[in-house]
Amino acid sequence: MNGYVFLGIAIALEVFSTSMLKYSEGFTKLYPSLAFVVGMSASFYAVAQAMTVIPLNITYAIWSGVGTVLTALVSILIWKESINIYSGIGIGLIVIGVVMLNLKGPAH
Repeated sequence: MNGYVFLGIAIALEVFSTSMLKYSEGFTKLYPSLAFVVGMSASFYAVAQAMTVIPLNITYAIWSGVGTVLTALVSILIWKESINIYSGIGIGLIVIGVVMLNLKGPAH
């Protein structure tokens, strides 16, 4: 399987797991807590598989950067959390950093 497929799966699982962490209410709800543990474990497995093909620096930058951006979107759309201009700029800078690393990073 393509490393980027594993990376996409890892990102989706990370975003899902983070939402379950919020929903677990500090690990006081059993099923969301279990979903977090299983989902995050599967995410780490998938990101490890991606790293067999994609360099570490690229894999981690995409996994953490895209995961952060998508989690921020979930927090706004699902959890109705607010965002301000500084958060928006920070998220934009994360996206720019991931793009730059992919275009001109050490792997190239």
